[in-house]
Amino acid sequence: METKWLEDFVSLAETRSFSRSAQLRHVTQPAFSRRIQSLEAWAGIDLVDRSSYPTRLTSAGETLHAQALEMLGSLQATRNMMRSHKAAGLDMIEFAVPHSLAFTFFPHWVMDLRRRFGAMKSRLIALNVHDAVMHLVEGSCDLLLAYHHPSQPLQLNPDRYEMLSLGHETLVAYAKGDAEGRPMFSLPAAPGRTVPYLAYAPGAYLGRLVEVIAKQSTEPLHLEPFYETDMAEGLKAMAIEGHGLAFLPATSVKKELKSKRLVRAAPAGKHELQMDIRIYRERPEMARHSKPGALALWDFLATTA
Repeated sequence: METKWLEDFVSLAETRSFSRSAQLRHVTQPAFSRRIQSLEAWAGIDLVDRSSYPTRLTSAGETLHAQALEMLGSLQATRNMMRSHKAAGLDMIEFAVPHSLAFTFFPHWVMDLRRRFGAMKSRLIALNVHDAVMHLVEGSCDLLLAYHHPSQPLQLNPDRYEMLSLGHETLVAYAKGDAEGRPMFSLPAAPGRTVPYLAYAPGAYLGRLVEVIAKQSTEPLHLEPFYETDMAEGLKAMAIEGHGLAFLPATSVKKELKSKRLVRAAPAGKHELQMDIRIYRERPEMARHSKPGALALWDFLATTA
């Protein structure tokens, strides 16, 4: 099958003339006829009724005509999309970002960058931490934003990848407040009781950090998982409704703390953990592709971080 056969066939359906279509397609009439015959051989059925004049399509030909229009339209649309990627891709900086950072840190950070660095085009690819890292490793993004804690380092070879620190974040326990502003669930649990825990899905990066918090605690936390998701925003929504206690990045609950929809579930400084927010890239000398905008942004961050 060749797409030009479909284009020939569509032309014939419109002109109903072999000679006119051959002229429009800039080929000789014998060559044009051979192409239509090749299409019929591929389809395994006659598509054109050659006994009539003007030429008309068989019932099978009518069916293929409709499908050919759709296929050619889809191919053209796909080609246009690929061209737009090529044109727009050179000045579009692509960031792979874990969901929790995508909802909280990234929007404010980009707004501040545009004020200090200047206008830039950016594309956010929100993923879980593992997939975000793989995007960088596979060369599917320009930059990776991620949390970092010494107990859970990202498996990125420093000989190939470099990083900058953008700031800090704290993972804190929160719960819905009661009428007096006290947490409905708090740490540590009362003797003989457990705390309903809104947990991160197995393997989630923030979930592994909650495990670090539990291990570092001088007293058992008695967390009882009964709901889980890999998105911090999902846990926050459940905590606001009073379903249990959740460990959330502090910057993600600023509005909820101000409105008292959530409150701290443990004394300040207890049962919490500080982590870095870092940005990573493939070293330019090893990079499979380097966009001028991404290089300029990294140089700016390196001098201002």
